[in-house]
Amino acid sequence: MGYLQMSRFFLSFMAWVLLLSPAAAAADHGGTSHSDGSIGVIVDYGSRVGKEEKVAMELAIDDFYNKTNQRLVLHSRDSQGDPLRARLSAMDLIEKQQVQAIVGLHTWEEVSLVAEVGGQARIPILSLADSTPKWATDRWPFLVQASPSRYLQMNAVAAIVGSWQWRWITVIYEDTDSAATDIIPCLADALKQVGSEIGYLLALPPFTVNSSSPLSGELEGLKGRQSRVFVLHSSLSMAAHLFETANELGMMEEGYVWIITDRTTNLIHSMNSAIISSMQGILGVRSYFSQSGPRFQGFYLRFREKFHSLYPKEDNHEPGIFALQAYDAVWSVALAMETAPSSQKGLIQPFLERIAISDFHGLNSRIQFNRRSLAPQRIFQIINVIGKSYRELGFWFEGSGFSKTTNEKSTYSRQLQVLGQVLWPGGPWSVPRGWSLPTSQKPLRIGVPQHGTFKQFVNVTYDGSHYSVTGFSIEVFNATLEHLKYHLTYELIPYSGNYDSLVEQVHLKEFDAVVGDISIISKRWEHADFTHPYSEPGLVMIVPVETESRPWLFIKPFTKAMWVLTGVITIYSGCVVWLIERNHTSAFEGSILSQTTTLLCMSFTTLFSLHGEKLHSNLSRLSMVVWLFVALVITQSYTANLSTLLTVQKLKPSVKSLKDNNFVVGCSLRSFIPKYLEEVLGIDPKNIKDIRSFEEYPQAFRRGEIAATFMESLYAEVFLAQYCKGFVTVGPTFRVGGLGFVFPKGSTILPDISEAVVKLYEKGEIMYLRNKLVHSQKCLEVEAEDDHSISPDSLWVLFLATGATSTVSLAIYVAGQMQHFQDFMLENIGIWRLISAAMRSWMHHHAQRTQFSGGDLKRTSSLVELGTYRGSHGNV
Repeated sequence: MGYLQMSRFFLSFMAWVLLLSPAAAAADHGGTSHSDGSIGVIVDYGSRVGKEEKVAMELAIDDFYNKTNQRLVLHSRDSQGDPLRARLSAMDLIEKQQVQAIVGLHTWEEVSLVAEVGGQARIPILSLADSTPKWATDRWPFLVQASPSRYLQMNAVAAIVGSWQWRWITVIYEDTDSAATDIIPCLADALKQVGSEIGYLLALPPFTVNSSSPLSGELEGLKGRQSRVFVLHSSLSMAAHLFETANELGMMEEGYVWIITDRTTNLIHSMNSAIISSMQGILGVRSYFSQSGPRFQGFYLRFREKFHSLYPKEDNHEPGIFALQAYDAVWSVALAMETAPSSQKGLIQPFLERIAISDFHGLNSRIQFNRRSLAPQRIFQIINVIGKSYRELGFWFEGSGFSKTTNEKSTYSRQLQVLGQVLWPGGPWSVPRGWSLPTSQKPLRIGVPQHGTFKQFVNVTYDGSHYSVTGFSIEVFNATLEHLKYHLTYELIPYSGNYDSLVEQVHLKEFDAVVGDISIISKRWEHADFTHPYSEPGLVMIVPVETESRPWLFIKPFTKAMWVLTGVITIYSGCVVWLIERNHTSAFEGSILSQTTTLLCMSFTTLFSLHGEKLHSNLSRLSMVVWLFVALVITQSYTANLSTLLTVQKLKPSVKSLKDNNFVVGCSLRSFIPKYLEEVLGIDPKNIKDIRSFEEYPQAFRRGEIAATFMESLYAEVFLAQYCKGFVTVGPTFRVGGLGFVFPKGSTILPDISEAVVKLYEKGEIMYLRNKLVHSQKCLEVEAEDDHSISPDSLWVLFLATGATSTVSLAIYVAGQMQHFQDFMLENIGIWRLISAAMRSWMHHHAQRTQFSGGDLKRTSSLVELGTYRGSHGNV
């Protein structure tokens, strides 16, 4: 309670001070001897708006008296642009002057404070502020919005921006509550409707006469940004200060675009030549009011005369939209007082209702309230500042667009170009681009994938000092830049992360763009925009080609080496058994042909029968047992693999067969394909194998690790061009993906890049580069016979075991046979010596006859040796 009492004491004290001030003591218009009503006025005497409104209200009182002979008194107070002072002035007018209504108030801050006072005193407050929120009249039941809302002008600003498709807009505004909470959101929504966005907001503190805050720092920051389209929503004094600074910084030169709202343009008629000269080339949106008709012409002449007499130092004496609104607001109050019976003038609520149901033709437009608010302004004038004044280009109509006239025969267009040529800052007639080009000092930072699966598209190499980037995607990008109307400076920066992360770097401002084989998918649209795709969308399935004819499929379960090794080990094992059992089995007797046939038959029937023949040697039994086990494994492996091959032959072309049989498919896990296979095609993630390089695909097929792979259409073309005899696409083409370049959302460069890509298609350059890429691939044959065949690598332990067992058995058998052979030789050694001596005698005799004429010595030698032999062994 103490705080409230102190507040009331302070407000009462300030009101007493105001009463003693010269402003409060100013003479009231209309005299005080006799009056039929009194109206309070709160304006800023020092501003152009306040001056116009004060003069217009006084003229309204004079005109009303001349028409009705009713004398009304205006009690004026100077707010000096201070909301608190406006509140104190309202309290003084209500308590001391006992006014029946208050008119004026130019800012929302003033309205919010005075409406509170009016509600407590039950006095109607007619606001002339142009930015009062829609909910204000619901919160304060005695508040009447006597000036039309001009929020729709933001649609006009957006229409100007959309006429030249500028994407990024920088908004500069004076930081008041109404601008931040209402004006800026309206502008943002309107820009979205034309495909543009607010790229940057710059809030400036409210400007005062004593304000000395420099704007050079803020504008220097804007100058360093890429956008060159600025929308300014501020007071006239702030605008004059800002454009003076902008000229000093070179921000009013060629390439810049400035659009100002009606907070400034509604007072452009009052600007001096110095301010106008600093605003050359600016486009403005101004509230429209008709200047035809005898009533306006009479008001116009009398306003100029009175305004000049009161403010001779003003450069221009013409009335603006603020004067007309103030005139009509006073008439609304005066007409409500006229219709009130004298006995009811003290009843405030009916008086408020009579104001709310006002319906007459004012100077500006038809005055008719809806829920105590005038209809919003729906027509705005488009002006272009040129030379010492400005040129009226035409008009913008809410819901219709631009037109050169306001009559019933007007034709409308959504493009401002219909209004004629615009002179832009710096003097050029050509339309500014709306954004600054990258320079050699600040080139466009473009990210490229460093570890892509297909090096034919983006190949990053490093020579120890710098990176080199080549590939199809880079060639397409360079060809695209050749079709731009300007030179684009850029640098390529490799990025080692995955593709999703690379796109996200654009959103994080790490890169200005991304170039490469980037697939266009919805998830990536959340972070950036894509250009027109330079490859058709499509996902296809690739499987190996079946080169073998169906009748010879039975040999495919084993590789060639497996067949040869099986045959060799079979014959070897059979030979070992035959050699050991030949003396015990009658089947092994007979001619050589008969024994050979029996040997081969026994060897190979072992593969298909586990019974075998009755064996007599433990060695042959040991060899046979091991071989029968190996034969069992071989036959079962053959049967199983043949069944698998027959199933694969039947199921390969179907995606459904991949899921039903849990076949493994290959693709790069760094792409969008795994998620698509899982969520759309329903393939189990456990059956998706990561393939990290182009060369791994055929290797994975050859090893039987994957049964199929999924690739985008352009990748598939390159892959099939290099492995033209080993693989083929099967099944439908899924319409997803497509390759494009990545730019930030709302990028000013992106539309030009997309247009250039379309030109590449139209001129056939995309097709040329594509054919060049495909034809550069050398066709390589892929040995596909081992894809699903069993090789010796799988069973080498078994082959080693049976071979070793047979070899050991054979060695033991041979060792035993060598002992029997040695005993036989010892038993018959005499016979062998006699044969040996006879052979040597004959050889000596034959040599003596042919080589020497006197061979007696050798014959004697022979006889001597023979005699010696006889002496030792007796007479044979």
